Amino acid sequence: MSIRWRDAMSRALYGPSGFFVAGTGPADHFRTSVHASPAFATALLRLIYDVDAALGHPSRLDVVDVGAGRGELLRTLLLTVGDAAGLAVGVSGEPTRSGRSGLIPTRAGSPETLTPAASARSLRDEPSSGTARPSLAERVCFTAVEYASRPENLPEEITWVSEVPAEINGVLLATEWLDNVPLDVAVHTADGWRYVLVDPESGAEEIGERVSPADLDWLTTWWPSPTSPQSAASEPDLGLTWPDAASASESGFRAARPAQGSSLTARSRPGCAETPHSDYLRAEIGRSRDEAWANAVRQISRGLAVAVDYGHLRGDRPVDGTLTGYRGGRQVPPVPDGSSDVTAHVAMDSVASAGSQVARCAYSLVLQREALRALGADGGRPPLSLAGTDPAGYVRALAAASAVAELTDPAGLGGHWWLRQPVGIPHEPAVAR
Repeated sequence: MSIRWRDAMSRALYGPSGFFVAGTGPADHFRTSVHASPAFATALLRLIYDVDAALGHPSRLDVVDVGAGRGELLRTLLLTVGDAAGLAVGVSGEPTRSGRSGLIPTRAGSPETLTPAASARSLRDEPSSGTARPSLAERVCFTAVEYASRPENLPEEITWVSEVPAEINGVLLATEWLDNVPLDVAVHTADGWRYVLVDPESGAEEIGERVSPADLDWLTTWWPSPTSPQSAASEPDLGLTWPDAASASESGFRAARPAQGSSLTARSRPGCAETPHSDYLRAEIGRSRDEAWANAVRQISRGLAVAVDYGHLRGDRPVDGTLTGYRGGRQVPPVPDGSSDVTAHVAMDSVASAGSQVARCAYSLVLQREALRALGADGGRPPLSLAGTDPAGYVRALAAASAVAELTDPAGLGGHWWLRQPVGIPHEPAVAR
């Protein structure tokens, strides 16, 4: 029996035997930035330190990972936040940016020093009483949000829950979560938009009833048909920080490719298989993703919400959709039977607008390569002079730069979008560099 895609995805991904609930976890099936390199977590930790400073170094700083998989990101953050050797650390305990390429850790006894601005910031952050405040490692509280059962070997410092907790004071992270929030699919026929129905066992599709008024409103606003009177030029000002035109044209729509050093595929632009009714414009209705993101942002008392995902903008929606599947390191047809991942790109501008209406604050939307470079990860080669003075350090720096290069590759992970939504804190400290 054919049902709507949103219902089929919900059962296939999050039912009792769903893809993300049962089994060993998504890391065995596809490769994300979290799996690609610890440099990704190191960059996020730099952002966490910035938010901690913007919040005035509270006694408790929450770091919540939504769609946590099996806790891979929080495990890395937990190790890194307590490892002074993992980052260049200033007087105040705040990490500073390395003068070398990539996110390259400093060695013990390194001559590297704080920049003047970082030194001044460190002095301002010191309590006037002269009493050292507790380090971030002593104040941070990590929470993983995932429907799967808690992994047996997860460190006890990480709390495991199934719903986004309320009253978050800190950072909410959502790395490749929104692409797996179930959604409906529609096609634009001669008599308007209609839902696409799917057989969960075979993946066969057929055209169903007309879309609801709420979904029609979303489509009209965010995924207009060729005959729609609206155009990208008529979009309202949503407080968006746009990348430059060249960056916007490289929004992660590339053929999925094997990730370096792994047999797994990095989820990027699906090579969409031919689908029934291909003569019709096909759309993935992102209203459910808007609602999920808005609800997550609503749980933040003060802090920053960060979504990292592959997606598209209103002026560049794909005419054939992006729905696809992944299983065992390979891209497969999107059959919602629970045996594989089922994913679709995110309408990032729509999600961003929904979050900003809740937060009542402007947001930032940039490509991953720009976001990581702003956090000190550029993927450039270390200077050859380092090879003469510190050969082992040069090798380490070269390896780190290579890992960052994968994260910033515009044809792969570097084409992902970073959506940063401040809540109750100034926009500039949270998202500007």
